[in-house]
Formats: sequence, C-alpha cells, structure tokens
Amino acid sequence: MQHLKSIDDLQLESCELTIGSFDGIHIGHQAIIQQMKVAAAKSHAPVVVLTFHPHPSIVLRGNRTAFYINTPDEKASQLGALGVDFVITQRFDINLSKIKAADFLDWISRQLNFRGLWAGENFALGHQREGNRSYLEKASHTRGFELHIVEPMLEGGEIVSSTRVREALRSGDVSRVARYLGRYFAIPGMVVKGAGRGKELGIPTANLKIWNKRAYPGIGVYACMAKAGGKDYRAVTNIGVRPTFDEDRNEPIIEAHLLDFESDMYGEEITLSFIERLRDERRFSGVDELLREIERDIHRAKSILTNYKA
Repeated sequence: MQHLKSIDDLQLESCELTIGSFDGIHIGHQAIIQQMKVAAAKSHAPVVVLTFHPHPSIVLRGNRTAFYINTPDEKASQLGALGVDFVITQRFDINLSKIKAADFLDWISRQLNFRGLWAGENFALGHQREGNRSYLEKASHTRGFELHIVEPMLEGGEIVSSTRVREALRSGDVSRVARYLGRYFAIPGMVVKGAGRGKELGIPTANLKIWNKRAYPGIGVYACMAKAGGKDYRAVTNIGVRPTFDEDRNEPIIEAHLLDFESDMYGEEITLSFIERLRDERRFSGVDELLREIERDIHRAKSILTNYKA
C-alpha cells in the first residue's frame, strides 16, 4: 500500500475508487472495500481510497474535541491491511470545499482515470454537496464510469456510521463500538509521569498521553488488553477525573493498571484495546473503600480477559 498526501501525487491508467472520510474504518467502510476488491480483481485495476484531513466537518463547522477515531496514518495502515493499493489523504480546506462537483470530477478523472466509483447511499461531493447520488448517476453515463452504491451495514437495527461510533464511545459502550468496528477499539499513547498515587497504594498505573484530537471512551472503568514492548498484558483502565482525590479536575485522565507487570514504562508507547466496561467512575469515602473496589475491578477483568482473543 502506498500512502500519498495529494491527488496530484498519483497518476493512474485506471482504478476502482472510493471517496470519503473513512474515520474508524467501521464495518460499513469494510464492506465497500471488499466489494471494490472483487471488481478490481476482475479488471486488474488497483483499489484507491481518497480521503481527507482535516475532516470536512471540522473545516466547515469548527473544531470539536475528542473527535477523530483514527489518525490519518492509522487509517491508511488499516486500509492497506484490507487490501487497498493506494490511499490518498488529501488536505481539506475552505478552497477545496468550494470546488464544484464537475470540476472535482475533472480533477480526479485526470489523475486517477477511475472506472468505478464506489460510495455509500448518502455520499455527495463538490461544493454544497452538489454531486449527490442523482448527479453522479447522470455523470456516470456522460463520463463513462460505473457508479456503485453500497447498501449500509446494520448493527442492532441501526445504520453503522462514524457518528454512531463516536456516540457509542462517549457513552462508554465499548462492546457496541467493537461491533461497529469489527474489532476492539484501541488507543495508542505515551506513558507519562502522573501523581504517583497508584504506586503508593500498591496498584501502579501507567498514565497515557494521547493525541489531543482523538476520540476516547467515556468516563468509567474498563477491562482492557495492553500491548507494551511487543507483549500483551491484561489491564484495568480508568478514564476519569479521580473524584476521590482530585475534586476540581476537569480534563479526564487515562490510566491503566497492567496486571502481572512490575517495571516502569515512562516514555514508552503502549496501546490499550477496550474489551468491556466494568463500571462508572465514582467518589469513594476513602482509600480503603477505593482499594476494595479496585480489587473487585481486577477480579472481574481477569475473568473477562481469560477468554480474550485478539
């Protein structure tokens, strides 16, 4: 897989193309890629994904905290693992948002010479979403490409979308997120020094510094798998403001207690995969009550993670 930063960086004789934000690479995105691969194998053409960063909604409607499910590089890596040949992460800005649908089609046709355009049923391109399904159906006849509209994937009677993934994350429903993604939700981050209270209590935690624009699960306690130094460890992760100690904290902290792990990890990167939510975060009357609850969390996590399969 090749990851390029502009449409102008790639010149192809033909391809199967899909365009979209593709944040999260959920099962709906995966369905589009799988169908494209079948068509591409028949025509011996490469599979191309054209995506954007920043996200168009951020550019057009303003910044939102904890928004992105993936970094652009993570997204490209996941698409490559699905069999995509080229990923283009085109910079999106106000100028790009003002390009008319016809001009945008001219541009991508000139560079990519796509023979098939694949999209979900609500897809549109060009200024003010001018290039909607009806527009593209007409354009496919005049421009000589095939338009393939892929039916949405349903989970629990709901259409799977990146928006629903973010909603499930905010509510802490990581089991539902895993069903939407077809995999466990994972966060990579750098281990940084914290207040050291966990170590003082005999339950050391790794405080994780993550990309400040990344979406993460809502406040609560989770059973996780942690990958550190190429090895997998069971973990209990707390996301929250630690109300028993830090009454005035506003920004949540992500801290993980790795089971059966003793060494310090400051400055190292670990990745947490969220398997199941254990409980809400809450204030305890004191340290003794907190420790008893943590021991219950550890016992439950061990039971859950015994059957964990990557």
